[in-house]
Amino acid sequence: MEKHRCGWCVGDPLYEAYHDNEWGVPVYDDDTLFEFLILETFQAGLSWITVLKKRDNFRKAFDDFDYKKIAQYGQGKIDELLQDAGIIRNKLKVRATVTNAQAFIEIQEEFGSFSKYIWNFVDGKPITNAWKNYKDAPATTTLSDTLSKDLKKRGFKFVGSTVIYAHMQATGMVNDHEVDCFRYNEV
Repeated sequence: MEKHRCGWCVGDPLYEAYHDNEWGVPVYDDDTLFEFLILETFQAGLSWITVLKKRDNFRKAFDDFDYKKIAQYGQGKIDELLQDAGIIRNKLKVRATVTNAQAFIEIQEEFGSFSKYIWNFVDGKPITNAWKNYKDAPATTTLSDTLSKDLKKRGFKFVGSTVIYAHMQATGMVNDHEVDCFRYNEV
């Protein structure tokens, strides 16, 4: 018997694997939270499948998403990244990744971890919605607006409310699986 999945991922094995194993699973690990934040910023204006297909290339290009290394990138490394056909070569997004790594470290220093900081916005536990169809889920919420504004105030780039809501969905801060999806009660 075929498992029912959220409609957005059906039909593409890479999308289905991401949906089944990662999307919506609560993430409390700073390294993984940073990876998703960077991938979401590169996704801005593009489809998520585009980013997923390049994820391994991003991992190689950005030193396994090591934010401490990325925070130290100079112009030479930025120029190298802009020549890498395996990633999305957007100058503003590449520069934002360096800026965001620096801001990420500052949040860790202030709050003890990025996880403590970001999960505080949902009182440490996921918000569970009850969508019958993934198309009913919003692109932004008042909460993603608030979090986006706070991140921007702290120096982050490419963290608009839509990007942040997608990050909240991906990292399980929000459970937006369709109610009849097999993952809805598992995450």
